[in-house]
Amino acid sequence: MTNSGERTTMTRRTLIGGASALAAAGFTAVPADAGETAQGSGQGSGHGPGKTVRLTVMGTTDLHGNVFNWDYFKNAEYDDAAHNDIGLAKISTLVTAVRDRIAADRRAPRPLMLDAGDTIQGTPLAYYYAKIEPITGGHTHPMAAAMNRIGYDAAALGNHEFNYGMDILRKFQRQLRFPLLGANAQDWTTGLPAFPPYVLKRVHVPGEKPITVGILGITNPGIAIWDKANVENKLKFGGIVEQAKVWVPRVRKAGADVVVVSVHSGMDLSSSYGDALPYPENAAALMAETVPGIDAVLVGHAHLEIPERLVTNKLTGEQVVLTEPLKWGMRLSLIDLDLRKDRGRWKVVGRHSQVLNANTVAADPEVVALLQKDHDKVVEYVNSKIGNCTEAMSAATAPWEDTAALDFVNFVQADAVAKILAGTPQAALPVLAIAAPFNRDAAIPAGDVSVRDVAGLYVFDNTLLAVTMTGAQIKEYLEFSALYFKQVTGTGPFPSAQVTNAPTATAPNGTPDYNYDILGGLAKPLTYKIDIAKPGGARITDLAYAGVAVTADQQFVVAVNNYRQSGGGNFPHVKTAPVVYNRQVEIRQLMIDYVTATGTVDPKTFHTVDWSLTSNGAPITVTK
Repeated sequence: MTNSGERTTMTRRTLIGGASALAAAGFTAVPADAGETAQGSGQGSGHGPGKTVRLTVMGTTDLHGNVFNWDYFKNAEYDDAAHNDIGLAKISTLVTAVRDRIAADRRAPRPLMLDAGDTIQGTPLAYYYAKIEPITGGHTHPMAAAMNRIGYDAAALGNHEFNYGMDILRKFQRQLRFPLLGANAQDWTTGLPAFPPYVLKRVHVPGEKPITVGILGITNPGIAIWDKANVENKLKFGGIVEQAKVWVPRVRKAGADVVVVSVHSGMDLSSSYGDALPYPENAAALMAETVPGIDAVLVGHAHLEIPERLVTNKLTGEQVVLTEPLKWGMRLSLIDLDLRKDRGRWKVVGRHSQVLNANTVAADPEVVALLQKDHDKVVEYVNSKIGNCTEAMSAATAPWEDTAALDFVNFVQADAVAKILAGTPQAALPVLAIAAPFNRDAAIPAGDVSVRDVAGLYVFDNTLLAVTMTGAQIKEYLEFSALYFKQVTGTGPFPSAQVTNAPTATAPNGTPDYNYDILGGLAKPLTYKIDIAKPGGARITDLAYAGVAVTADQQFVVAVNNYRQSGGGNFPHVKTAPVVYNRQVEIRQLMIDYVTATGTVDPKTFHTVDWSLTSNGAPITVTK
């Protein structure tokens, strides 16, 4: 069986344990303060009158199928510009260090471990056990096995939990040794919770009554749009703030001294789906500000690193601490809550949070050993043949000439959108797609094609959306994209560096390749020329669809990735254009699925030369 080189034992760094691990990971200890505004992070100061007890809650979010510090598409140990590490195997080492530190103080209560969702989708490891060897056949999901081994106390549902359908999700739920929470995931007919809304954890305090911690889980209402095919007529999703107002009082009434909300929703108010739903996508801070009775919030969904944010509840004046531990197991959040007895009940009198960095420790060898066979099986799959290509496709020249490689990306995107829109009001509109030359080194060879070969054409984890745009908006979009080219005269030949990656006001060091977009049509070609002898804003000529000049008011459906649609690159119109498709399916996976289903990639079926560079109307030549 194909091995992963270093067997993902994360040999780049030395294993650090106990207090050394916490210090290396960025842990900061500050003495607890008994005051109402205490923000301490050290141990509690005893259990006598007026003394505080420190309760620690650890948290992860947006793990997205990462157990190992491994990039399956590169077939190498994961690394990025910030040298982050990923995966539950490393998180396990940090969790053990935190538990050992707290256990050393016999007066301290046991820490809790939570997750804020998006667990079973995002890597070939997760995909394999949903689609290739589904866990419905009896295999334990690697994420369930790892989280059980670590000893989570609860997790919230994420929106990506629903990507593979309810059968996979329910099987995953049954495999967990802790509850999967979703107070606002409601039965379509009855409106009752389809998952446990909350769980009460009674934490032992030596010589005192236990602390009862209520953990409320809330997921993202956008699931109703993003996974409509899997949830329609089965589940509906209430608003985050609205459902918190319902459930937080119930958790308190059930006996909770402390309420922690694990919510799969970004910190600051926004919605990628506009007003398509009456509830915002990202509302964690708003929830903390407007719903009384919450002490701490573990935030997810936005893939941001927020060590600590303190929000004051507008009704009670009490502070709430919020934290988000980035993504993929790169960070572990620590929430420290200082409690004091008040009329026989525990009350939070201080709060603080921070994040620990997973790149400071090695993987837990027990987690690695537990899932090494699963990992090796997936490495073999990713490197295995899934089809063949009739001729080689390279992206080496994609920034300056129409290539089969980018036409393939656009074809898959547009084809997926067209199939989904069948039977809708937009089905009669022409479908276009947008792609950028992300990776000049990418190539699909002639002959056998592996999952890894296909994935190399699309190196980002972007998901597919579709919007409607007019002909005038398409023209302005292309003009903006053409700012990528430097202004030159003559027909060349020009070395590519003389033509591409032009500096702009927003990219003074040169426009990156990923901010140059190429448009293509599905059923009929979208054709245009880019005259780089002309100044920016006046370069697009001969814009036509199916050989007929595009009119200003002509309507198109445009397949686009979530980065661009959310404003990445600041392209005009696309961010505010009406969204007609958004199921949060990864474009890379759509490409893999296409090759797997068809067995053959034949550029003749999708590649035509539809755009070109000119200088004052004359074709130019560009070399590498």
